[in-house]
Amino acid sequence: MSSHFEPLEGGGAAVALDEVEISILRSLAVQLLELIGPGDEPVQGDDPLAALFAEGPSEPPSDPALARLFPEAYQGPGADRADEELRARSAEFRRFTEADLRTRKREDALAVVRSLDALTPAGDGGAVLELRAEDCRHWLGALNDLRLTIGTRLEVGDEDDNEELYRLPDEDPRKPMVMAYLWLGALQETLVETLSP
Repeated sequence: MSSHFEPLEGGGAAVALDEVEISILRSLAVQLLELIGPGDEPVQGDDPLAALFAEGPSEPPSDPALARLFPEAYQGPGADRADEELRARSAEFRRFTEADLRTRKREDALAVVRSLDALTPAGDGGAVLELRAEDCRHWLGALNDLRLTIGTRLEVGDEDDNEELYRLPDEDPRKPMVMAYLWLGALQETLVETLSP
C-alpha cells in the first residue's frame, strides 16, 4: 500500500487506490461508524433550538478506543481523577459537547464511505478518488479517528516504545493492524501536506 494524496488544481486532493485499499478503507470506516454508534437524533418536529442544547452523556466511555475519541476535558498531566471538582467539570463539559462531537465523527466516517462507494473502478478494480476541499476535512477527521482507534487497540505509546511493534513478524496477529495504522498515517500525512499552502 503506497497510495498518497496529491493536490488537485483549484483545491482539493486526489489519490489512486487499488481495489484492496478501497475495500480496507471502507471496512475501517464502517467499523468506526459501528464503534461510535448511531447517536440520538432529534425527533422530527422537535424545537431546533432545544435540540441544539440537548444534553449528552456525562460519564466517559468504558471502551478505551471510545475514551480516546472522546477524552476527558479536564484531565492532563498531574490531574488526579479522584478530584471531585475535576470530575464535575469534565462531566459538565462532556454533557454539552459529546453529542455534537459524535455527530461530527459520524459525518466524517460517512463521508469516507460515500466517497468510496461513488468511485468508478477502472479495469483493474482500482480508481482515482478526487476530493473537493470541503471533503478533505471529513477525510482528515476520519483518518485521524481511525488511527486513534487502531493505535489504542495496539496500545501505541511513545515513539520509543513502538519500535518493537513495528518489527513484528508476519505471523503475529497484530501485524495487519500495524500495517493499517502505518498506512493510514501516511495517507493522513500526505493529505495534510497536499492542503498546506
